[in-house]
Amino acid sequence: MCRHLGWLGAPVSVAELMLEPPSALLVQSYAPRRQKHGLLNADGWGVGFFDDEGVARRWRSATPLWGDASFASIAPVLHSRCVVGAVRSATIGMPLEAAATAPFTDGHWLLSHNGIVDRGVLPATKTAESVVDSALLAALIFDRGLDELGATIAEVGAADPNARLNIVAANGSRLLGTTWGDTLSVLQRPDGVVLASEPYDDHPDWRDVPDRHLVEVRNGRVHLTALKGAP
Repeated sequence: MCRHLGWLGAPVSVAELMLEPPSALLVQSYAPRRQKHGLLNADGWGVGFFDDEGVARRWRSATPLWGDASFASIAPVLHSRCVVGAVRSATIGMPLEAAATAPFTDGHWLLSHNGIVDRGVLPATKTAESVVDSALLAALIFDRGLDELGATIAEVGAADPNARLNIVAANGSRLLGTTWGDTLSVLQRPDGVVLASEPYDDHPDWRDVPDRHLVEVRNGRVHLTALKGAP
């Protein structure tokens, strides 16, 4: 349904993560290599990053990433230690709007959801940025707190057996991810760690995260924990 990535490490340009690699999110917007659901991710894109003061900044659009010349011009000079980026394939019937595009934020965390979930299993809220399932799920996660991310995902997954609940979230010092029904890979570079729906290049150090696991990146270390309901 979507492709996303997160970065935590030394300052890098947004272009280095989203535009420049041979299979970057730019390419994944029209030719993803591992996507099982949908062929394109042309219903919007977004990037969030933390500035030098630790403030979350975002740039989101409802247009395809490949058509945004302004972003392509500015991305090389946007640098951050912590980045969350996404390209969107909208669920049928859901609105095409920037507010429906990841990353979502509560002012402290940036969060992207790759997948789908029945909105009927999610509580009503006035804090969601959009009516789409991903925005409602993000609001629930923010309300519960990211320390409870694994438990929240397991609870929602039990309520909707058809849900796909892959999350990437970051707050500037922590990078979290979940696998629940879709792919996620991790790359430990000398200067930081990448979590991504699929590898953005063919470097041999990419590792696939097993399904139904929580990933936590902190201080350059990667920790994996099986989620409740994991096989």
